[in-house]
Amino acid sequence: MLIFSIYRGENISSLYISENSGPEDLESIALAVHSLVGLPTTMRSLKQKGLRLEKGEILDRDYTGPILEKVLKINKVVHEVPIAGLYRGKNVVVAPIRSKEGKVIGALGIVDLLATIDIPSVFQEYIHVLEEVEDAKK
Repeated sequence: MLIFSIYRGENISSLYISENSGPEDLESIALAVHSLVGLPTTMRSLKQKGLRLEKGEILDRDYTGPILEKVLKINKVVHEVPIAGLYRGKNVVVAPIRSKEGKVIGALGIVDLLATIDIPSVFQEYIHVLEEVEDAKK
């Protein structure tokens, strides 16, 4: 829900979301996150289903998933591989969206590609590449 108000003669726009926000209210936030990370992104409010985005497009405006539902119940960040739903078998991370009082009002999730990367192996390879470059300079 976009709210316009006038403050000292200037139009000021604000974005307001609540536990009752529908997909149209969440769209600008979901699109922004999806644009930043470029990964499949999902978002919903506590009381209404939300959005699923992939490859720069909104694919579903009536979406929920098992990990979104879990986060809405426990109000904590969850890193998990769902056993059901569209992202079954894929690492996902979902975070709660909270009110100022800390109450969960929604959830935002992405497919977690970092969970599939063997970080120690990547850094070990990086050091090896640096050593090769240094040896080549000699």
